[in-house]
Amino acid sequence: MSSAALSGPRILFRQIREVMAGEGDPERRLQKIVQLIASNMIAEVCSCYLMRAGDLLELFATQGLKQEAVHNTRLRVGEGLVGDIAAHARPLNLSDAQSHPQFAYRPETGEEIYHSLLGVPIKRGGRVIGVLVVQNQTMRVYTEEESEALQTIAMVVAELISSEEMIAATELLDTAGNATKPHRLTGRVLAEGLGIGTAILHEPHIVVRKTIAENIAEEIERLNSAVARLQDSIEDMLSVSDEAFTDESRDIFEAYKMFAHDKSWLKKMTTAVDSGLTAEAAIKRVQDDTRNRMSQITDPYIRERLSDLDDLANRLFLHLDGNIEIDRQHLDQDTVVIARNMGAAELLDYDRVRLKAVVLVEGTRSSHVAIVARALGIPVLGQCAEISKSVEEGDLVLVDGENGQAFLRPSDDVIQTFERSMRHRAERQAKYAALRNKKAVTLDKQPVQLNMNAGLLIDLDNFQDAGADGIGLFRTELQFMVRSQMPKVDEQTELYTKVLDKAKGRPVIFRTLDVGGDKALPYLEMKEEENPALGWRAIRIGLDRPALLRSQLRAMVRAAAGRNLTVMFPMIAEVSEFLEAKAILMREIERESNRTGIKPEAVAVGTMIEVPAIVWQLPQLLKVVDFVSVGSNDLMQFFFAVDRGNSRVTDRYEMLSSGFMSVLRFVAQECNKANVPVSICGDVAGRPLEAMALLGLGYRNLSMSIEGLGPVKEMVRSADTAKIADFVNKLCNMREPTVREQLRAFAKDHSVII
Repeated sequence: MSSAALSGPRILFRQIREVMAGEGDPERRLQKIVQLIASNMIAEVCSCYLMRAGDLLELFATQGLKQEAVHNTRLRVGEGLVGDIAAHARPLNLSDAQSHPQFAYRPETGEEIYHSLLGVPIKRGGRVIGVLVVQNQTMRVYTEEESEALQTIAMVVAELISSEEMIAATELLDTAGNATKPHRLTGRVLAEGLGIGTAILHEPHIVVRKTIAENIAEEIERLNSAVARLQDSIEDMLSVSDEAFTDESRDIFEAYKMFAHDKSWLKKMTTAVDSGLTAEAAIKRVQDDTRNRMSQITDPYIRERLSDLDDLANRLFLHLDGNIEIDRQHLDQDTVVIARNMGAAELLDYDRVRLKAVVLVEGTRSSHVAIVARALGIPVLGQCAEISKSVEEGDLVLVDGENGQAFLRPSDDVIQTFERSMRHRAERQAKYAALRNKKAVTLDKQPVQLNMNAGLLIDLDNFQDAGADGIGLFRTELQFMVRSQMPKVDEQTELYTKVLDKAKGRPVIFRTLDVGGDKALPYLEMKEEENPALGWRAIRIGLDRPALLRSQLRAMVRAAAGRNLTVMFPMIAEVSEFLEAKAILMREIERESNRTGIKPEAVAVGTMIEVPAIVWQLPQLLKVVDFVSVGSNDLMQFFFAVDRGNSRVTDRYEMLSSGFMSVLRFVAQECNKANVPVSICGDVAGRPLEAMALLGLGYRNLSMSIEGLGPVKEMVRSADTAKIADFVNKLCNMREPTVREQLRAFAKDHSVII
């Protein structure tokens, strides 16, 4: 079978359409279709397997295999070659199928005489609903054109399989995916809170209702018009001056603009329409092909480009026939966004009033979308793998960002219980708001400084009302991560100036660039590393690429002209690294002073305590720093040798273990002896129970996400640090894997509000 032997997709589509429009039993029509495919592609076998309940694929129609195998041959998803195609949702092209390790022989089919095999998934609404296979006796590899043709044919077949008539006649699964039963799903809390709303798919499923074109010229015109509207809409996005569109999101739209004008992408869709598909089917066809080609690529930058192309395909689909793209900035109802994953800037595309929660298939608590969501007070549930298979656009979703669960299509009693929980949470938030202007002072008159973590200008919009004493950690890398090229010094200066302006004289600690590991920069060449968390990242990149560090420090110095500048270096493992980085900063201050005669009013330079090695150099370090800040997330990761992005081990060890608490106590004691200010930032600082333990360990400066400020301040005002210190010191000597319950009992006995 060669590509030249194909009698033309248009002819085959017209024949299939006639069969689909005809009368009679749907299974007989499906049998007629496989006969047409076999004849058109000069294949000795064409078989169609459809999905049954329990993830079983059943042979429903065949030309070439034994007819007695129909409805008798079944394979589990993942079993055999057909099951492998369904499991991975990608084509399989083999010259000798029987030699493949996944081959599963079924004697009732009589397929032992056939060697070459080309199989493709049949998909509807983003889900595999069957598999279409052609086979020949000769050993040969099917051409790329033949593979693409069969994938296009599978889209047409999906239309018949998903028809109500077919479903009713065969008792198939609802292949359109319209589930109606309630579901309770579990996940990992990435940002606390409760939210209720209707589901919006961040990557909406393109559902093609009509596959075969009746008028090719009209379909080409529809496609071209949609492309023009898409390109215009992206231009409009880039021209928006509203502050809601930050520099970060603007750079993402610049990437969309580049891809929206990509000639190769546009030509592929036009070619698909020329072959006989509707504009909708052509968009879906090219999108599926792109996913198949790029899905196995691990390079993070290229994977991000796949996300861009996916998003463009979805937007283009919405522009067909003048459809208006979903206005995410102005939603008409309370909404829960469902996504595989999201970037921090993409979250800002949504209406901040109507967006009530986010549920992710992937995601970690340290991901930037989670960090931004916590700053905005939006609940996020991550690592919820089942959500993509269970949810449909418009489903009612309850997100419990306190206990790590989501409810799809909940019953009335579940809704009532959830709404009561939301009222109780609102009452707690009102109580925290009443504490906003009160001092964080303990019962034994110990003042505690409560600072806020930030990373975007949008964080500072909430700063004034949050009751924070300052910005204990401003993450500068977000501005770098969403751009296709490194931001210039002037662009960085503008950002840092706005941060200091919005802080209105309150302290701001700028952390220099902390990238590498799971935070890649597309324009910085980085080799794939076996252990990226332990590799070339943070200050190591800054010192190896001093121009990068200099440009950032230069921008900070300029932004702080006549004002206080506080800079902190991340991932310091040796005192010499700190001294080298500090020397670069001092040279930039001198350079700016010589250039303009203006320099910061005062400069404080500190370091993060994240690498255990630096803990044992504290006597030397504390002689040369102005302050230190414990990065609890990374310090705990390195202390326990645990990848905090790995869901299999991230919950294995406890911050509230005797061993880790002893290290934190040692750092606080050494800093207090040397009279060097010490703070702690990270998840532990924003949770009342953990924060109570930190008070006992000697910390009086805590930096956290915005939602932690109220609960922690309430705890502080109900605590006696002297009593806590006595108790916590005893716990440090216990060598227990966790002392959480002991701390809970202490809080209850001493009326500490946690």
